[in-house]
Amino acid sequence: MLCYRFRLYPGKQCEAKLVENLKLCRWLYNKLLELKKKAREENRCAGKRSLQAMLVDLKKENQELQKVHSKVLQMVNNQLHYNIRALAELKRSGKKVGFLRFKGEGRYNTLNYNQEGFSIDFEHKKLHLSKIGIIPIKLHRKFNGKVKGIIIKRTKVGKWFALIQVDEDRVPLLPETKKSVGIDVGIKHLLTDSDGRHIENPRYYQITLERIRVLQKDLSRKRKDSTNRRNSLLKLGKVYEKLVDQRDDLLHKLSRFYVNNYDIIAVEELKIRKMIRNRSFAQRILDASWGRFFQMLSYKAERAGRMLIKEIFEKPPLTPPCAHSKA
Repeated sequence: MLCYRFRLYPGKQCEAKLVENLKLCRWLYNKLLELKKKAREENRCAGKRSLQAMLVDLKKENQELQKVHSKVLQMVNNQLHYNIRALAELKRSGKKVGFLRFKGEGRYNTLNYNQEGFSIDFEHKKLHLSKIGIIPIKLHRKFNGKVKGIIIKRTKVGKWFALIQVDEDRVPLLPETKKSVGIDVGIKHLLTDSDGRHIENPRYYQITLERIRVLQKDLSRKRKDSTNRRNSLLKLGKVYEKLVDQRDDLLHKLSRFYVNNYDIIAVEELKIRKMIRNRSFAQRILDASWGRFFQMLSYKAERAGRMLIKEIFEKPPLTPPCAHSKA
């Protein structure tokens, strides 16, 4: 199962319908969560199936829900219970977590079309969504296989994307190169490999940090819920979005290079969560995005038939100073 991300360019009418669908899905999410909390207080069981059966009555209570495709409403219930299970896993692992929170305005940004309610016109590059309309889509990549679902996502800066989930039976493997490489990541050099390559760390966050500070200071002076505050948030969101795009672009190119040119790739399995506890290096480590790079290497190597080896390299213990003293 692969997921392809494509940019959407909805017109004014379609965008208004998309925004309205998001508001209705947020209302439904909060309503189901309210019913879940009420059942918990009364020591009743309100599972996934029982809440799914309540969707018919909720449609009668709120007639506006008729504007949303039925599958999208069902996936709202699925998302709610997925979030509850995720919190339960954190609690079992020792984290201090409370009950799930309600979604505030602007906090619900996805519409999940599962199995039905959509169609793609590859010739004219159009995406048809049930009860939304026809939206131009930038299909910059080709894919083969059956489309299982589409997730419509709105970013913080107002851009729309379609995440197309494709079930591909046969994925062509890359030809063998009979070469292997070891990669070591760092802060000064983003990575150093066994063939002598050194990739400098571009430090995108440190370069953008001054601009972020100026915008955050400007944002703090704006009145809450004002138009000026929303505009400041939009400017800040664009800076962060560019930062993420720059970082991902570099990591995608590096991971693709190694997967294309080597059959075996060996990396060190780092405990990044423990490493960022050091406040002196936490910001630089997170800016380097080692975990993101390893993730890209992992799924690209698996798809191409390459071998990714993760090893824990134990450093030799330091010799205590007293061992060398004359005493």
